Formats: sequence, C-alpha cells, structure tokens
Amino acid sequence: MSAGGIWWAGTSTTLWRPLEAHLSLANSASMASIAAACRLSSRAVTRQLRRDVQSRGYRSSRANLAAQNFTMPALSPTMTEGNIATWKVKEGDSFVAGDVLLEIETDKASMDVEAQDDGIVAKIIKGDGAKGIAVGARIGVLAESGDDISSLEIPAEESAQAEAPKQQESPKEQQPAKEAEAKVESAEPVAETAAPSHKSTREYPLLPSVAHLIHEHGIAASDVDKIKRTGPKNQLLKGDVLAHIGQVSKAYPKELAGKVEKLSHLDLSNIKIAPPKEAPKKATPAPAAEAPVEQDTQVALPISMAAALEVQARIQKKLGIHLPLSTFIARASDFANDDLPRSKNAKPSQDELFDDILGLNTISSSYGVRGNFLPQITALPHTAMATVPRVRTVKQDVDVLDFLTGKVRSTAPKRIPATPLPGPAATTNIFSVSVPEGDERQGMVFLERVKEILEEEPGRLVL
Repeated sequence: MSAGGIWWAGTSTTLWRPLEAHLSLANSASMASIAAACRLSSRAVTRQLRRDVQSRGYRSSRANLAAQNFTMPALSPTMTEGNIATWKVKEGDSFVAGDVLLEIETDKASMDVEAQDDGIVAKIIKGDGAKGIAVGARIGVLAESGDDISSLEIPAEESAQAEAPKQQESPKEQQPAKEAEAKVESAEPVAETAAPSHKSTREYPLLPSVAHLIHEHGIAASDVDKIKRTGPKNQLLKGDVLAHIGQVSKAYPKELAGKVEKLSHLDLSNIKIAPPKEAPKKATPAPAAEAPVEQDTQVALPISMAAALEVQARIQKKLGIHLPLSTFIARASDFANDDLPRSKNAKPSQDELFDDILGLNTISSSYGVRGNFLPQITALPHTAMATVPRVRTVKQDVDVLDFLTGKVRSTAPKRIPATPLPGPAATTNIFSVSVPEGDERQGMVFLERVKEILEEEPGRLVL
C-alpha cells in the first residue's frame, strides 16, 4: 500500500508539475487582461474626475452648483451695442454645441448666435425686443448639461462684482491718507533739497534720453518716482533728472516750464494792423488798332452801244414799244454774273467743305460763283446824247355834223422829231465796276461778258 502510495505520489508529482505550469500561464494571461481593463476604466474615471475638479473644484460638502453669465457678444470689431430680436430657446431648454440660441440685430445686419458647448438655459435676463444692450452686458444665465436648475446659484453680474471690491478698498485707503496728512501737518518744514513727501504717479513711460541719464548716474528705481516732474501731464523730463542730481539749479526746470508755457501762446499785443493797400488803378485800355480798310479797285472796259440802239429802233418800229437802254444793260449784267471765278477772299460754304471731305474737290474749282456786279457807265457830254425819232399823232378837232355825214377823213400820223433822250450814246461808253483788291480778274470777266452780249448779240436780251 505504501509502495502503491509512494508510486502514486511520485506519479502525481511527476504529472502535476507540467499541469501547474500550464495553469499558471493561463492565470497570468487572464489576470493581465483584467488588469488592462481596470487600467482603462480607471483612466476614464480619472479624466472625468479631472474635468469635474477643473470646472467645480474639490468640495468637502454637498456640491452647490453655480451657473455662468451669458453676455452680449461682439459680432464685429466695431460693434458696441446690439438688440435682441428673439430667443430661439426658453428657460429650462437644453442645447448642444452649434444650436442657435438667439438672434441679434445691429445697425448693419441681423445674425444668429450659436452655442459653443452643451448646456441648459437657466435664466433669460434680457427678453425679446430688448434694445441698446452694450457689448459685455449680461443677457442670460447658462448651466452645464445635467445640472439641476432649481439648486443652481445665479451669479451676480460682473460689473457689480467689480464695484464691490472697490467700495470695500476705498475706506481702507482713506485711513492711511488721513494719517499721512496728519503727519505732514505736524512735521516741520523740510529744506528745498529734500525730496517731495508724495510720490509722482508715472502715467507715461520714460523717454529714451531720460532713461539713459538715470542709468548713467545709477539712480535707483525707487528714487525715480520721487523726482519732481515738470513735463506736460506729469511727465519726467531730462531737466528734472539733472536738477535732482545737482547739475542744474533746482529752480531751472520750473523757470524753463514757465518760459515754454509763455511762448506756447502767441503774443499779439505788439502787432499793429497794416493799413489797407490802395486798390490798383485800372489801366487805361489802349485804343484798339483800327482794322485796315480794304480799298476797292476800279476795273473799266469800253463798250459800244450801237448794236443795242439798232435793236431798240427795230422793236419800236415794228411793235411800237420803246425799250430803254437800261433794260438792255440790266439783262446783260444778269447774264454776265453767272458762273464767275471764285473770289480770293471768299470762304468755302458748308456744302463745299463736305464735298471736299468726300473727295469731290469742288472748292478748288476756278468757276462756278454767282456775282452781284452792276456796271457804272461814265456820263458823256450833252452833244453825245443820241436823238431817237418818235412818232407823234396830232389831234384834230372834228365837227359832229361832218362826222355823221361821213365828211371826216382819216389823216396819217405825222412824224415829229422828239426831244433827245438822255443815256448812252451810239459811240463807245466806259463801263466800270468796283472789286476788292485781288479780285480784279473776276470784275474783268464780268465786263468782258457784258461787252460780248451788248455788241455781238443784243437780240437775246429781248427774248
């Protein structure tokens, strides 16, 4: 039995050791997985705890939840105030990041305000239609998700919180000030070289030249505020530092400041008003130079009136019509004025300029102008006047009885020499016209045409 037991024990010992090693490995793997799971859960809990600690802090008592003020946002760099058009949420409503909380109106546009984090609307301070709300003013109170609104502590407005510490500090500051005044009144007057009893408040940074001078002479920063300042708006000048270290007189900065103050205002007491200047005399305008008068030129041509007188006599003989020579001359002048050469002083008309633009070249043509010449005939002596016989009928007295009995005889008209008529003679006469200087050719062409008509073809003048 013992032998069997020994053998069993030995056998069991031999078999147990490999089994024990296998079980230990399995237990180690399971324990490692359990440890990893616990480690992950502990990290998650730690993170959440850290967030809670950062947002609410450690507490030894029951948590007193606090909300946050929601102020009017600045939707643009130049925005100073805005109006609330409407709230998109109500008190007690929950929201997530990105939800529109309200709509704000400005003088330029209307914009929606979105939530940055998840939370709950605890209270609305400025309702719909609120006008003129300054940027940074409280318009509502927000809480975090999961908070109990009924137990939340509504925070005070930030402006009220800032005023409270100032009111508490002001009584404390008044007491040292009163004590300092009492000490100054009881103290003996000090010498001028001593530093002032109060410290100068530095409103502006030191000038580079002043800072260099302070550093050069090793003046402590605590002593800089004790230097008397004479610059504008309590600014420390270089002269103040020089007076403090004794390089210039103590009164010099004050004197210099007085001079600058005096010279900053323009003194007009010694200025005399200059007498008004006399108005400049109007210069007498020089008489305008008279335009040179264009002198006309006389162009003359001898013309014979013999052919015209013959035509006049034939018409009177056949038709019994007397045509004066002036009619012949007027008709001849009318024919001669057609298609004369262009005057050198004449300006082209609008039609001619337009034709020239089209390339018709009508301006350069030498003929084609209607003249208005009327010739003057040189008066001749009385002996040169022509006598034209005229037919005159002598009126006879007829008895009525002779007329009724048929005894009256018709008598032929007698030719009685008429009185000589004044006018151009049958001999040569001088025809002349006045033309501007340079247009002699135009006048000569006119007279040549008149001569041709009166001497060669006067019959065309009565057609």
